[in-house]
Amino acid sequence: MIKNIPNKVKHEELKDFIDATNFGDYQFLYLRIDFENHCNVGYAFVSFKDPLNIIPFYQRRHEKKWKKFNSEKVCQLAYAKVQGMSNLIYKFKDSKVMSNNPNYRPRIYHTDGAFIGQEMPFPN
Repeated sequence: MIKNIPNKVKHEELKDFIDATNFGDYQFLYLRIDFENHCNVGYAFVSFKDPLNIIPFYQRRHEKKWKKFNSEKVCQLAYAKVQGMSNLIYKFKDSKVMSNNPNYRPRIYHTDGAFIGQEMPFPN
């Protein structure tokens, strides 16, 4: 779980932030959005394909300011209650977030092959 995300950060900006250290290493990303204000609520869920891939991300991002976003907030990483892509998909696939704006939904990504880093369709 990524916490203390500046509220104006959009999904693609967060993806770029993660890709800078861990391109192709994560398979699930969900930046929680407030549907009324259209801003994120300050946290996101990310699931890495291999838990060891978290180490470089943690070393480069945990306890660091979000410099690119001109914010005084400090990035915090923590374990979420729900772990693993299949469990996250199960948690969100029938949630009301899936019937809202497609830009506000959780997303899954290829972690190998020719499509590495590209979004995959979310399972039904």
